[in-house]
Amino acid sequence: MPSSCICTKLSLPPKKKKNQNAFSHLCKSLNLSPPISQRRRTESMGRRRGSSPVNVLFGWVRRQSMKVKTFLSVISILCSLIALKFLVRDHNHFFVASEAIHAAGIIVLIYKLATQKTCSGLSLKTQELTAIFLAVRVYCSFVMEGDIHTVLDFATFISTVWVIYMIRFKLKSTYIKELDNMPIYYLVVPCAILSLLIHPYTQHLRISRMLWAFCVYLESVSVLPQLRMMQNTKMIEPFTAHYVFALGVARFLGCAHWIIQVYETRGKYLFLIGAGYLWLPMVLLSEIVQTFILADFCYYYIKSVMGGQLVIRMPV
Repeated sequence: MPSSCICTKLSLPPKKKKNQNAFSHLCKSLNLSPPISQRRRTESMGRRRGSSPVNVLFGWVRRQSMKVKTFLSVISILCSLIALKFLVRDHNHFFVASEAIHAAGIIVLIYKLATQKTCSGLSLKTQELTAIFLAVRVYCSFVMEGDIHTVLDFATFISTVWVIYMIRFKLKSTYIKELDNMPIYYLVVPCAILSLLIHPYTQHLRISRMLWAFCVYLESVSVLPQLRMMQNTKMIEPFTAHYVFALGVARFLGCAHWIIQVYETRGKYLFLIGAGYLWLPMVLLSEIVQTFILADFCYYYIKSVMGGQLVIRMPV
């Protein structure tokens, strides 16, 4: 065999191997396909994440019928109430904890506005409704009680006013007004009318009693514009989600106080002499309404946090 043929045959494999290496390098530089080891490692991580107990639990709950989901929700709430009843001796501390958690939620908003310089995703109307009922409650608390609740409410009110100032003036360009489209008077007017009809009967001035009822009713629906805005955007960034979740926890604690009081008095607490036959049931109903309004969001919040998602996606 000629030497040239031998050289040709011997040089073919290195040339072919060189071309293959060049092609592999080109694919890698263009990110056309990751290396096999990387793909295997990513798939393994995905399987481990998908098979975590929390994701398995949420997946099982999601596949259940609405009746089963409702039953599981009721059982979870009852277990939480039973735990709170035995762990907390003075049930009046529920209100202090509720107001403190609300204040913590406002602090989260302040941190977002101060560091990220954006109010995207925040509802100005919810903040304005919050400022209204807090201002009324601070006045009523100062006139009728004057205790730790007054201090916490006043601090939360000042923080809320600062948030409103930032949204209206400093960060106005990042506020999405088109998505914050729930009229405030749809909520304020019915609450005002209801407070004229149903309010507590105590030794205080009638106007103070009506204002107290007004702030209770308005607080129960003040979060609706924020929820409406989140439904419009379909995606909620972390700080806004933390704030709304704090509101949900605060309302649950307030609702837990009334439910436990009703249980311990076997229903007599609802009809205390001098407090009005409809006032206390309306307070309990207001707490329950706001708790259930926020319950759906809290479910998706916990699900997203447990799944390691920073941005929460609301269902269509």
